[in-house]
Amino acid sequence: MKAMALEKVGRITPRAKPLVWTEIPDPVAGPGQILVRVSVCGVCHTDLDEIEGRTPPRRFPMVPGHQVIGRVEALGPGARTYSVGARVGVAWIHAACGHCEYCRAGNENLCPGFTATGRDAHGGYAETMVVGEDFAHPIPDVFSDATAAPLLCAGAIGYRSLRLCGLQDGEALGLMGFGASAQLVLQLARHQLPHSRLHVFTRKNAHQAIELGAHWVGGIDDQVPGGVQAIIDTTPVWRSVLRGLQNLRPGGKLVINAIRKENDDRDILLETEYERHLWMEKGIQSVANVTRKDVRELLALAARIPLRPVVEEHPLQEANSVIIELKEGRLRGSQVLRVA
Repeated sequence: MKAMALEKVGRITPRAKPLVWTEIPDPVAGPGQILVRVSVCGVCHTDLDEIEGRTPPRRFPMVPGHQVIGRVEALGPGARTYSVGARVGVAWIHAACGHCEYCRAGNENLCPGFTATGRDAHGGYAETMVVGEDFAHPIPDVFSDATAAPLLCAGAIGYRSLRLCGLQDGEALGLMGFGASAQLVLQLARHQLPHSRLHVFTRKNAHQAIELGAHWVGGIDDQVPGGVQAIIDTTPVWRSVLRGLQNLRPGGKLVINAIRKENDDRDILLETEYERHLWMEKGIQSVANVTRKDVRELLALAARIPLRPVVEEHPLQEANSVIIELKEGRLRGSQVLRVA
């Protein structure tokens, strides 16, 4: 089958072509697995982390892509959850051990045996892929393939981040950065916290943030009058962590929604002052992956709202160009590759 594959990690530059258009063996569904004919696959900032080595694949070549929408083409031995032709999605969580203390508690995102789609197992930048039937998700009919794709990661991780904030309706929320995930979080917050003021810290997309319901938009270094009770940091940089802590009210929480942070500006952490940034019981929490429950709850909620991601489509063969533009911050909304 045809695929865009990563053969080695390396820095993404305007002249680089990190992915190779290649032919790889057709996958075969094993016991309890399904073979999925891929329709579309979303492009995520985590794909950049894989390519540049911050969360590298376990082997090469590796097919990236963890926001996959497609149709079941074949069933492996013992698979019976889905019928051939059913539309399914595959998210970042590709598999977990199922028996450790975290899996038993429904927190398979913390499983030591956690495997990620497109990093530890071939993902959706290809014509077909395989996944365990328990880790595939039915897609509500209200969504097209392209609009459903970003919900599987940007939406699900945003949903988990918002839940971890522990906000009550009426308490102020801040969003550091305004990429695909933050845009979906803003729409979720408007629905779940209708009386809360929503603040967006971004150097661009200010007009779009206001259109989607933000009450205040400023730069990453700006100060919100009165502060906010929680901030979700969706940026890949360290500076936003420090600036976010400065904007928290006493007892507030900063939730970091990122698989990895880039190290280019990590020296800014040397500026941390206990009284200014952490005093008054401010808290910091990371978001580690997503669970199947996160994905399915978000899909159901998104269908009810309904949530509508801003999507731009591109042919699979243009994946390199999309990745470069995403790295340079020149894209608006969620990017989706059309495979079939």
